Amino acid sequence: METTIRPFNAQLKDNPLRSRREVTQALVDILEPPMHLCLSSGRFGRLHMSDSAAVYTEDRNQIEGFCRLLWGLGPLFSDPRNIDLYPQWWLYATTSLTKAADPDDPDYWGGDLVDYDQLFVEMGAVIAFLYETKSEYWDKLPKKAQDNMLAWLEQVNHKVLPKTNWLMFRILVNNWFVDNGHADHAPLITADEETTNGHYLDHGWYYDGYVNQLDNYIPGAYHFFALIRAAFLEKNEHNSASIEKQCRLIRERATAMIPTYAQWFATDGACLPFGRSLDYKFDQASFWAAAVYAHVPLPEGWSLGMEKHLLLENLRWWMKQPMFNADGTLPVGYCYPNMNMAEGYNGPGSAYWALTSFAMLCLPADDPFWTCEEADSVPLSAKSVQREPRMILVHSKSGKEVQSFTAGQHSHEHAHGDAKYEKFVYSTTFAFSVPKGRVLLKQGAFDSTLAVSESEFWWRTPYKFDTWTIHDDYTYSLWKPWEDVSIANFVVPDMPWHVRVHVIDTHRALHLAEGGFSLPYLYPGLNGSPAADDTSVYPHAVFESGAKAADADGTGIDADGAIHAAPSQTAVFYHAADATTGLVAAQGFSAEMHQPEPNTNLRWSRQILPLQTRQIEPGRYVFVSLYLGDREGEALDGKGGVLVPQVRLKGSRLTIRHGEDVRTVDLSELA
Repeated sequence: METTIRPFNAQLKDNPLRSRREVTQALVDILEPPMHLCLSSGRFGRLHMSDSAAVYTEDRNQIEGFCRLLWGLGPLFSDPRNIDLYPQWWLYATTSLTKAADPDDPDYWGGDLVDYDQLFVEMGAVIAFLYETKSEYWDKLPKKAQDNMLAWLEQVNHKVLPKTNWLMFRILVNNWFVDNGHADHAPLITADEETTNGHYLDHGWYYDGYVNQLDNYIPGAYHFFALIRAAFLEKNEHNSASIEKQCRLIRERATAMIPTYAQWFATDGACLPFGRSLDYKFDQASFWAAAVYAHVPLPEGWSLGMEKHLLLENLRWWMKQPMFNADGTLPVGYCYPNMNMAEGYNGPGSAYWALTSFAMLCLPADDPFWTCEEADSVPLSAKSVQREPRMILVHSKSGKEVQSFTAGQHSHEHAHGDAKYEKFVYSTTFAFSVPKGRVLLKQGAFDSTLAVSESEFWWRTPYKFDTWTIHDDYTYSLWKPWEDVSIANFVVPDMPWHVRVHVIDTHRALHLAEGGFSLPYLYPGLNGSPAADDTSVYPHAVFESGAKAADADGTGIDADGAIHAAPSQTAVFYHAADATTGLVAAQGFSAEMHQPEPNTNLRWSRQILPLQTRQIEPGRYVFVSLYLGDREGEALDGKGGVLVPQVRLKGSRLTIRHGEDVRTVDLSELA
């Protein structure tokens, strides 16, 4: 007798995700493991995946886990035929909701919700499920059960909510009241809309309570919840003029967001990881799902097939990532299980927020979204300056890599806020890292940032820049790690390279460490990996350490005062996962391939990164260094060698030369 061993999650990795049937199957495959846990838990309305904690109670942890599944169960059961295919899931979900709202039931979710209660967030999933399954669930409930549900939901109107995306959940709840005969709730909607509308900036961007914090969660929260609301109300005959006006506004802003947010996506489907809530994984694509569900008008030059491509290609990319536990559940983490990167509000089941990206399954099979041909590509710009999120986004030659150069973002509330918002550059290919600690360099995993210390221990990285500017060609920021130390940063994109210029004015002796992009660490010679002396794969100094620079005195400074970053300086490069990382160090720095602690990078569980280090005495310094993040081999010659550009800084003028191609950038703050 032969035993067939099938690769883990092969059904998801091999699913082409082209048709409505295939997308439904992917959703079912993702739901099956947590629904198995629900059905074997002995309780209704709860998902217990592990005993890791969030900032709310254990019971709320488990209620949250169940409610997150509703983001997928609602779209699944919006097609009543699926009730017959998955009757146990339907019975568990609907019985759970009925019991959860019954104060006499042992599985009641509580009538004593408090200010800022996490269950106000989960009400959004409950309302979505009620809208999506109204004819099969709500309309068949006894009046007492309906009244119980309304009484439980009513709590959101009598407690304090943060003036953030949470207001979107209360708007959804009160829309449900209005749609079920409670017109007195309409003014509550209007009051919250005044606040959320006041958070709108331009080009599709809202801010979420804090104007310095704009990330993937804006299209995945503000837009998503507004758009599904517009979709739910689309067929209402009793919509008021104010509701119709707001729904038009919601769609207009989403239309503006389409070409803006598209720039965050690489042609392989990856989306730029940036900021908080990255535990929600393919929720990155939920904006596209909600936009097609709400039939958002397309901007000029766009087609429905392009939206379809962005949505489905992102899902395809995610289904190939090692993001699942061995039992098939979706844990805390980004591309792999990783508690280190979590925020305090990431409970064991939080990641199932990702199921919001299946909202398009609420569309019938004959909707144009399902019948149109998926586009092969979407309009992408080589460079996109986005003032609202304070970024310059650049794409590689064929768009397989997106890099975002930022300045001025800041988050004071969330774990690892400095790493998630205030590094110099973020990437779809190389992602970014969050520290395990700051005592040792290896704990900090300081990729794409500058770390400073007064010794070999206790490193600091940029946090809350004093001033910043997003120019058309570079970002500028000024950081003061101590009152008597100022560091001006100039970062110039030059895909696949970028140049960093630091002007450091210090009254203290400092240790400096600055990292480039991370790639997976491969153990030389282990389990069939290439040998350690294969320098096309493993770290090596391309230019001998300490070699004389192109100037006369070896200082890296010409007689006319120009500062060089040139191939004669110390450099290291490394190739893995079809990408190349590296750096050309500033004068006086040593460079190495540095291996941080595992589980620090969001994408690679074991990582390695190029790092330059130096010690300086009190004084004023200007350092120029080059960083490579190459996904497409744009910096390689025909033999696989790295073609390093010549960089020269004289005064405020930075010159970058690639052979005969020369560009200059005026760093105005240096003038």
